[in-house]
Amino acid sequence: MSLSGLGDTGKAEPPPALFPAPESDAPAPARRRGGQPQNGPPRNGSAQGDDAGRQLVFFGAEAAEPTVADLAGLLAGPGEVVRMGGTARLSVQVDAAWRVHVLVAELAARGLAASWEPTEGERHAVRTSYTRVLKPLAAAWLHSSAKRPPATFHLTGRRLRLWLAAAGTPEPPDTCLLRLGANDQECWEPIGVALAAAGLAGTLLSPNEGSPAYRITGRRRLARLAELVGEPPKAAPPEAWPS
Repeated sequence: MSLSGLGDTGKAEPPPALFPAPESDAPAPARRRGGQPQNGPPRNGSAQGDDAGRQLVFFGAEAAEPTVADLAGLLAGPGEVVRMGGTARLSVQVDAAWRVHVLVAELAARGLAASWEPTEGERHAVRTSYTRVLKPLAAAWLHSSAKRPPATFHLTGRRLRLWLAAAGTPEPPDTCLLRLGANDQECWEPIGVALAAAGLAGTLLSPNEGSPAYRITGRRRLARLAELVGEPPKAAPPEAWPS
């Protein structure tokens, strides 16, 4: 699959129809495998313009334009990046169709066409094509074939927003789980440090406790998380996003 970010013709796969798709405002047309072009990926959930009078949180999701560097938020969670020659590809498995809608649109907003396919256990795999655009991200995160955050890694609102969209689950009244890659043990500690530096110190849950994840607890931390990630995407169920 070619990518529009390289001047080629890229086609984004539409998300699965398991959750009603919101009205689209993404720039690139989408095509289902073997199907006809759609109106485009679903709305990416950006809150820009929704509340112009509200003061933006420093480093919050609304404080900067989307960039490819934001995709480090997916790698903080269960996302994976692999290299092939001078290119790289990013992929992540998610557990709900609404997450596919959001991630396809977020990737499109960064000039990356994405495809998706169902996997075992009613999950979905979202992935980009191989592209030179992702080579710096892969170089920063891969040590041989092992994933590990670079020494300068930190969490911004946009990175947290992507992590939450891919693998975050609020648990009322005052808890949110941010899931990690099951085989990314080398990442867990430095990612916890980055969370603490963002004011979101959490408790690491081991795979024996359900799945590797950081549990963020407390009204103050949950309010901080909600400020950083911004308004919920249009595709997200209300209970799936911190408020």
